[in-house]
Amino acid sequence: MSSLPSIGRKTALRLVLHLLKQPREQVERFGTSFITLRNEVKKCRVCRNISDGDTCHVCANPRRDHSTICVVESVVDVMAIEGTGQYGGVYHVLGGVISPIDGVGPSDLAFDELVERVAAGGVKEVVVALSTTMEGETTAYYLYKKLCSHHVMLSALARGVGFGDELEYTDELTLGRSIKNRTPFENIFGSKQ
Repeated sequence: MSSLPSIGRKTALRLVLHLLKQPREQVERFGTSFITLRNEVKKCRVCRNISDGDTCHVCANPRRDHSTICVVESVVDVMAIEGTGQYGGVYHVLGGVISPIDGVGPSDLAFDELVERVAAGGVKEVVVALSTTMEGETTAYYLYKKLCSHHVMLSALARGVGFGDELEYTDELTLGRSIKNRTPFENIFGSKQ
């Protein structure tokens, strides 16, 4: 268990000792739930969020604003933004950020799928909600260059999220205000060329 994120040796030991005290049936149900999770959860065919069907609950919801797409790095960021209750559009999960030092280039991420969604029509705004790290900013600029020729408004989170901060660790109030006060990309990267 210590191979799980944020679980050290002592916490892993406490969890194992706790499981050993539980009835065999309860531990077996617990183990089966992990196998079911791994086998049945998949990526949404539209946005790449996690889902137990072909389409996630956000994309399938007709009350969501499908003309606004919020681009995020990971599913954790979708959960963080959803937790604010401030966003009513849909998402696009890139699956990471451009990071040459880690061997992650544009072809490793879901840029083409996003461009296809925008090119299909009906999208009025793309909100780029990436972490304000160097890699996040590089990815945001790449997105800006890929989408600036399309007739769609590009915006970014307001800078209540500090440079170098990870979205998943940002408090809900700050993240919610950043979503509400997003800014057009032209104000960040200059005018379209």
